[in-house]
Amino acid sequence: MLENKKAVIFDLDGTLVDSMWIWREIDIRFLGKYGLQVPEGLNDELEGYSFHETAVYFKKRFELPLTIEEIMETWNHMASEIYVNEIPLKDGVQDFISLLKERDMKLAIATSNSRKLAKDCLRANGILDAFDYICTSNEVPRGKPEPDVYLHAAKMIDIKPEHALVFEDIPYGLLAGKRAGMEVCAVKDSYSERAVKEKREIADYYIDTYYDILNGTYEILKK
Repeated sequence: MLENKKAVIFDLDGTLVDSMWIWREIDIRFLGKYGLQVPEGLNDELEGYSFHETAVYFKKRFELPLTIEEIMETWNHMASEIYVNEIPLKDGVQDFISLLKERDMKLAIATSNSRKLAKDCLRANGILDAFDYICTSNEVPRGKPEPDVYLHAAKMIDIKPEHALVFEDIPYGLLAGKRAGMEVCAVKDSYSERAVKEKREIADYYIDTYYDILNGTYEILKK
């Protein structure tokens, strides 16, 4: 899996940390302030959206009396404490990152989340300094499943796409990595369990936890 690789680029939510659940809760609390309920299928509609794109969507769909910036600021405030105190790393992440650093590989984040929340979460879990660059979808023209965020992350750490390995938990993210010309590893996550068949069809590798890589028990899906 790591042969001929010089860098690893990780998605954040659902990939490095168990955090996908909090956004459903935040949506409920946020919309509830305006007497609104979370519509069925909202998360599916927003899959791959950047933090800014999601705020634009919310303002338009729910006719919110807030600016885009105020919506994002509110979400950052609501989520920050949870990201710092309640969001753990997935099993094996710490050991895997230590292995990558021992091999002098460059590490980056490519997330649809906000930079503030990404940094807060990584710092709280003691791994922020391991990363050479944090790229958010807000920095690029198009969000996932387009390749922009992965191509930009690779550019910022001075790595060619073919020398980077991507870890992702949802189909849109896996597609983004593949479209960037990178090999991709699908990560098991309860939030995307319904899409496991699609994830396997896209990915080059599959893991239940990062210990699968350390133990050599990861699945090779494509050769």
